[in-house]
Amino acid sequence: MYLITVFGNLLIILAVSSDSHLHTPMYFFLSILAFVDICFTSTTIPKMLQNIWTQSKVITYEGCIIQMYFFLLFGGLDVFLLTVMAYDRFVAICHPLHYIVTMNPMLCGLLLLSSYTMSFLYSLLQSIMVVQLSFCTNWEIPHFFCETSQLVQLACSDTFVCDMVMYFAAVLLGGGSLAGILYSYSKIVLSIRGISSAQGKYKAFYTCTSHLSVVSLFYCSALGVYISSADTHSSHSSAVTSVMYTVVTPMLNPFIYSLRNKDIKEALKILFGKETIKGIVLGLKNCH
Repeated sequence: MYLITVFGNLLIILAVSSDSHLHTPMYFFLSILAFVDICFTSTTIPKMLQNIWTQSKVITYEGCIIQMYFFLLFGGLDVFLLTVMAYDRFVAICHPLHYIVTMNPMLCGLLLLSSYTMSFLYSLLQSIMVVQLSFCTNWEIPHFFCETSQLVQLACSDTFVCDMVMYFAAVLLGGGSLAGILYSYSKIVLSIRGISSAQGKYKAFYTCTSHLSVVSLFYCSALGVYISSADTHSSHSSAVTSVMYTVVTPMLNPFIYSLRNKDIKEALKILFGKETIKGIVLGLKNCH
């Protein structure tokens, strides 16, 4: 599953970068999302695979904090990028004549920079709060990676302030982003309803189906994790649910965007066609 995630998202990046027709804001953010998904899974899965291979589940305190920091960083980037992509669809469908002017390279760069800055501050805040806690000598995390809520539950010192900051930041990050996505799509639905032809409605809605599928999969699984983590006796179910948005969702994203997108499929055909032709030419040269 990890290999499929890495190669699938790499194909999306290669397809977008190799085809000039895909050098648009929508596909720019899609390629960034694919890169972030690779980094997101790479913060936890390689260590888990190492644990399985070596039959050792030990991780250093420093390694645990670093893993948690990067997991929160790329997880936050995932959330913000999904929100930015919803805004991109809102402008494309509700204001199509102003799309090129509105979604200019400068704005796209600023949206990406803002997403990274907020994710950086969020992960840094969470990491600082955890570092200030005191832990006992021997402790075991009932999870397959250093998940923030599980770490806080294992602390020996008072965690009230940390809990408040953690949940406030999570609600602000997740709730604010989800509100932005829902607002964008409420405007999109109203705009689609105003289209007279059935074909026009279908075409407008079709451009949003891939993004809606990814948003639904990510938020439903992430929400399930936080609901299950509220119960201290459900650590196993929390770990199982975490697999959905840390492993399954990044793996399915390339399939969702490639199978539901004609432009990506055409770009992949051209990409593989070029590679096949190059292979044949090189083979002929070797024969000579």
